[in-house]
Amino acid sequence: MPRLQGKTALITGAASGIGAAIARAFACEGAFTIIADIDVERGRAVADETAGLFVRLDVAQEADWDAIAERFPALDVLVNNAGITGLEGAAPAQDPENTRLADWRAVHAVNLDGTFLGCRYAIRAMRARKSGSIINISSRSGLVGIPMAAAYASSKAAIRNHTKSVALYCAGQGLNIRCNSIHPAAVMTPMWEPMLGSGPDRAAREAAMVADTPLRRFGRPEEVAALAVLLASDDAAYMTGAELTIDGGLLAGSAATPGK
Repeated sequence: MPRLQGKTALITGAASGIGAAIARAFACEGAFTIIADIDVERGRAVADETAGLFVRLDVAQEADWDAIAERFPALDVLVNNAGITGLEGAAPAQDPENTRLADWRAVHAVNLDGTFLGCRYAIRAMRARKSGSIINISSRSGLVGIPMAAAYASSKAAIRNHTKSVALYCAGQGLNIRCNSIHPAAVMTPMWEPMLGSGPDRAAREAAMVADTPLRRFGRPEEVAALAVLLASDDAAYMTGAELTIDGGLLAGSAATPGK
């Protein structure tokens, strides 16, 4: 039997990349998928592909989450995946000395506030059944310092810690609502395309970007999705407050020093 048969799962940031891969994997395992994103066109395409439902959701907006709660008062699985680096487009590097407060807050609003609001909604939506799975997508950047992406690293570190707070709170409430985090390193998603380009030197650029990764390659969205399926399923019934790193061995030893 599919591992998520009969479960309803909401995935934020599911219009592309890791979120879309998780939605596809969940659908293959029998879940009904709610595709949440601000990208209406691509979100609807993923919903059609997974026989799911698209909803527009800006995760940083409390009113949007209130609307979700009214429309979906019960839920089995929530994946807080939506996030931004703060380096999109022509945005300047976010080092600790020169980052503007507005830019710092913008990253935290999506990544951290969005995760907080999602967890709050999920606990309430899962309380009646006293069970469920909350999966927060953090990053290897939430485990180490990233000098030129300080806001992003800070937000992802906070997601890691909030995951544990949620896990302990739910357990203390006598609820079988599990909360775990996944920490991917470089995963090949559309976010990387502007940096990699399409010229003849693309392969060299790609190799240079993962040169400090022991497995010497980018991760695939489907590999992150496989971990999300595990955490969403009853196979991980005794796992809560845990963090799963998927980084090609990057943080396994002192020779791997992510700091760029």
